[in-house]
Amino acid sequence: MRDIDSQVLATIVETASDHFFIVDGDGRVLDVSPGAAAVYGMSREALCRSTVQALEAKGILKPSVSLEVMRTGEPAQLMQQTATGRRVIAQAHPVYIAGKLKRVVSRSMDLTDLQLLQDEYALLQQRFSDHLKRSSGGSIGDDLELDSLEVRSGVMREIAVLLKRVAPTDATVLLLGESGVGKTAFARQLHRWSRRGDGPFIDVNCASIPESLFESEMFGYQPGAFSGATRHGRAGLLEQADGGTLFLDEIGELPLAMQTKLLKVIQDGSLTRLGDTRPRRVDFRLVVATNQDLARRVEEGGFRLDLYYRVNVIPVTLPPLRERREDIPVLAELQLARLNQRYGGNKLLHAGLWSQLMARGWPGNVRELENTLERAWLSSPGDLIEPEVGQQRFAAGQEPGILVSDRSSAAPTLGNTLLPEGQTLKQAMAAMERDILASLCREHPSTYAMARRLGISQPSVVRKLSKHGLTIHNER
Repeated sequence: MRDIDSQVLATIVETASDHFFIVDGDGRVLDVSPGAAAVYGMSREALCRSTVQALEAKGILKPSVSLEVMRTGEPAQLMQQTATGRRVIAQAHPVYIAGKLKRVVSRSMDLTDLQLLQDEYALLQQRFSDHLKRSSGGSIGDDLELDSLEVRSGVMREIAVLLKRVAPTDATVLLLGESGVGKTAFARQLHRWSRRGDGPFIDVNCASIPESLFESEMFGYQPGAFSGATRHGRAGLLEQADGGTLFLDEIGELPLAMQTKLLKVIQDGSLTRLGDTRPRRVDFRLVVATNQDLARRVEEGGFRLDLYYRVNVIPVTLPPLRERREDIPVLAELQLARLNQRYGGNKLLHAGLWSQLMARGWPGNVRELENTLERAWLSSPGDLIEPEVGQQRFAAGQEPGILVSDRSSAAPTLGNTLLPEGQTLKQAMAAMERDILASLCREHPSTYAMARRLGISQPSVVRKLSKHGLTIHNER
């Protein structure tokens, strides 16, 4: 059996696309994969006659990830600059026998290869876009059935077509783009188009789950697993997604420890609740989203390379609203219809407002557009939302969502009430924040509702309320 295991290990090392190093507990290089020679500038035989200490001293490994594991006793991930001038991301894991470090196994990937893959994907996307335009006479037809996706611009319709084509598969989709561009809406529509459309859609904001609650929230728990656990236990979010789609928003915010636990579930297709010993099978389609550059996060050591491989199967970038202004009218009309239904009215936008809506930069994208229209709806006394609402109007080119006075006398100066004498900008901003929160405490039933209204996470709302000594009336 030992001979078979040795042969299996040798086959893995020989055929791996990544570059493997196997080092003993003292740093002697026992074996490397054949492709490592091209990356590190030494033959396989020369590498196996050396130690990681010597290789680091010579600048072959700058720095050595295996040495980092030997120093800390923990798995490590870091960036290397090799003697051949290549940038490499390296991971290493310790192997303990009877409590003693016996081996360090590391693997690395040349980021030059990763960049080539990304460039190749971008080229394929461009070819796909060109193909769609040729087959539709230069544009995507208006008769294309996009269900709830309210888009008119060519680029967004091309993205919708791409997602509709991959929806029947279980391929993981990575949605990229600035905050507020509509990643959640596209994820929901992708779910509806998929063969899992009748199953659950579990929307998880990774930035809103405290690390201390991650396991219980994501994996669930058995009765008595910890103090405060419910009598009957609870299925976690991962288990609730079984048979449907798991949407992990802001995945770039996950701490490394959480990434490791999540990766194991994705790889194994099973999980174990807290306080349980029995693994449970889970089957879900994974869709993730982020406004961060995950490749850069990998380089900086803030995101696991193997998890990056898992989620970066079909990356789709949603452009900001300022680059697809054709979508503004339909999005505005849709939001106006929602507001009329929510608040019980039949308000319309004055024709003079459309030029202002189209001219703004919308740094907050669709979310900012929706919030701005809601403020205008609530501020309008009649059924027509005028360019001037009270004494205010939309300010094209001003800060996101700001309604400024139309009167020149209201422009802020150093001596007016916007910044009283003796008050700093920080103090004024804190007072304004408190006033907004106090108002929302009277209007909303929970911190979750406030979080949705403010566009921030629920834990952030709780912290801000505690900071200002505020409490939601219904929760007192």
